[in-house]
Amino acid sequence: MLVLPAELTHDDAAACCRMLAQALRAQAEPSVVADAGGLSKFDSSVLAVLLECRREALALGKTFSVSRMPAKLRELATLYGVGELLPAAP
Repeated sequence: MLVLPAELTHDDAAACCRMLAQALRAQAEPSVVADAGGLSKFDSSVLAVLLECRREALALGKTFSVSRMPAKLRELATLYGVGELLPAAP
């Protein structure tokens, strides 16, 4: 499971993306779940990070989903038209 940090804004996005991509590549499981439950301070940059993780997972032949997505983040994903690309984890 990939765990998003408590704070993820534009200033943190590139470093976070690199860290999560490295962790994703190290996972042997066929499905990747990003845990967004700890997010407390974020902006739309978190969507770019999640979409990059999704792209990386799919490139490796894995599935991708997001668990515990805050309501505000789900609203942002819908507003930007990417909500269906970030499915909720089962």
